[in-house]
Amino acid sequence: MRITRRAALGAGLAIAGTARAQETWPTRPVRIVVPFPAGGTTDLLARLYAQRLTETLGQSVVVENRGGGGGSIGADVVAKSTDGHTLLFHNLTFCTTTAALEFAGRAPHSIERDFAPVSMGANVPMMLLVNPQVPAKDLKEFVGYAKQRGDLFYGSTGPGSTINLVGEVLKRDAGIKLDHIPYRGAAPLVQELLAGRIQFGGDQLSSSLSNIRSGALRPVATLAAQRASALPEVPTAREQGFPSIELLGWNGFFAPAATPAPVLARLQREIAAAAQHPDVARRIAELGAEPGGNSAAEFGAAVKDQLAQVRPLVAELKMQVE
Repeated sequence: MRITRRAALGAGLAIAGTARAQETWPTRPVRIVVPFPAGGTTDLLARLYAQRLTETLGQSVVVENRGGGGGSIGADVVAKSTDGHTLLFHNLTFCTTTAALEFAGRAPHSIERDFAPVSMGANVPMMLLVNPQVPAKDLKEFVGYAKQRGDLFYGSTGPGSTINLVGEVLKRDAGIKLDHIPYRGAAPLVQELLAGRIQFGGDQLSSSLSNIRSGALRPVATLAAQRASALPEVPTAREQGFPSIELLGWNGFFAPAATPAPVLARLQREIAAAAQHPDVARRIAELGAEPGGNSAAEFGAAVKDQLAQVRPLVAELKMQVE
């Protein structure tokens, strides 16, 4: 096959353009949008990465909290961003909230269409928690207590969020009554749980670990496939007979779908390197989590699998979003 001089020149220019895009980006500060209030696990992890990426990218990397809507408000900000320097750091609630909005016919964005997965920041087990005044040491005992009482409240990070879905699946599978109280994020949810104004809820292990170790909160199950290494005594939901609420507890980076491929590739490399940096990896381990840094394809496949898991549940339960 003959390669013309013009074609060869065009190919060379394209390669050079790709290289320049990788070398010159970022040209101004990078914004990481966290779609929850400050203080939760997702916020803590985003700030940890922002600090390291500031050092390696040569530009300030700042975290902006845009809470509300179970994470959908902040996500929509990123979906509509065109500045080339805005990222989303979300967690597994991204899948459940999106599925609920789709079911309601009010989805402002699509994970598959409007976002490019970049890399997982950390794998953080989701824990189901009770106030210590609840006489239950595990999920089975909590179900028995809920059947006796019939007047308990559970909190979530918003309508359509992961814990909202888990609470509704648990009500269906266990045949119990729980009234739902939505909050704008994990931090206010945990405060209400600590105060005893709600009896049951969920949080990622990272931000609840200190309260668990102090006895201020009691874990009754982990939603992960395996027990958490930081709390090996806490059984999984599957072990206790509730396999439908087993979920991967990811936190990860997304970019707007129109982000150039060279920029996405550089971002993935920088995030992967940050995840393995000793200071970052140690802090993530202290939070009871595992560092991320996987490829965009691997992260995207995990998100796609979770969407396939939660969409039928949302439809069956007719979950509503405000």
